[in-house]
Order: sequence, then structure tokens, then C-alpha cells
Amino acid sequence: MGSRSKVLIVDDQTLYREGLRGIIANWPEFEVVGMACCGEDAISFCQREAPDLVLMDVSMPGIGGVRAAGAIFQEFPQMAVVMLTVSDDDEDFYGALCSGASGYVLKDVPPEHLRVYMQAAVRGQISLSGAVATKLTSRVLVNRPKLVGTGMGAGVKKELTESECGILRLLGMGLSNEEIGAELYLSESTVKKYVAALKNKLGLENRIQMAVEAHRMGLID
Repeated sequence: MGSRSKVLIVDDQTLYREGLRGIIANWPEFEVVGMACCGEDAISFCQREAPDLVLMDVSMPGIGGVRAAGAIFQEFPQMAVVMLTVSDDDEDFYGALCSGASGYVLKDVPPEHLRVYMQAAVRGQISLSGAVATKLTSRVLVNRPKLVGTGMGAGVKKELTESECGILRLLGMGLSNEEIGAELYLSESTVKKYVAALKNKLGLENRIQMAVEAHRMGLID
């Protein structure tokens, strides 16, 4: 990566904030430029300093992480906000993404996975923990006419190559391009090309729609 991405950590637990800052300090592509203990402080910091990425807890005193993410997105739509939380509640992560959050990652992920999710977020990609991605796709299937458009359903499965089906399945499980590449022994740039081609072939716009389509096609149990 080029210049370091500026990161704001938002969590009401001091020990967790400090621990996360210590972990991120080992990653040269990121720089922690601030920490906040509530949503209100996070919004104020973003207005003053304009970080590239906000790591925000969901449950905090005051307006809470989801509302704060929505406020930040409304004022700074280019700013990536990743919810980093212990909550896998449907309404929490669905509400966070609908509010404009760039991702939803559970706090029990290994540090190296968090790093990949953060890298994806600053590139403008949606970052979801694997378990969260599976639950989310099930939840949004209710709204698939709005999210997926016309969709092409299982009929398209016959037109996809075996490699494309494999990539779509892993994408539907919430894996990043880097993680998909590791699973299939492909470079990240090759996976990126596959994902772009799949978007065009399926007539979809983003990774969430593609994840939903993977479920619709029966690629994921």
C-alpha cells in the first residue's frame, strides 16, 4: 500500500482500545491517529481530523455505534467505518450496513484477519466476518427484489465456470479477495478480476448482492 491510512478507534473499554492500538501499531499501512469512547466523540473527531478508517464498537453509551456510523456516512460518505463488536445480532449488523458502515467484524477474529478486513475497507470494499456474512445473506433474502434487482437465479449457475462458482461461493461466505486467493491458490489480483467479471456476468453491483446470489444459486448450504 502507499501512504498510511489514518485510523480512529472507538470503544468504551479503555483496555480494548489500548490493546487494539498496540496491535495496529505493528502494521505499517495503518496509523492510529485517535481514540474515542463514544459515538459523539467519534463524530467530532471525524469532523476535525477526517481519518480514513473508523473502527467502531456497536454498544456504547450515548447515541451508540450504529447511529454514529450513520451520521459519519451522511457527512463523510468516502470515510470507511467498520463495526468491530461482540454482537452478531441480526438487527445490529443489518442496521449498521444500512446506515452506511463499510463492514461488520466480530471481535473474536484473529488479528491477521482484522488486518485484511481493514485493508478491504479502505479500498472501498465491504468487510464482513465469515459468520456474519452467512447470517446477513439469510436476513437480506427477504428484501432481495430491492437489493438484487431482477436477479437471474439458479439458471445462471450453468453459465458459470467451475472457478467462477468456487469464487462466488467463497465470496458468499464473507471471505476477502486475499482470503479467496489463499483458498484457491490464486493471486489477489486474479481474484479481483474474477470478481469484476462475475459482477458483469450476473448484473450485480456489489459484494453483498453477490453473496445473496450465491445463496440463491445453492452454492452455500
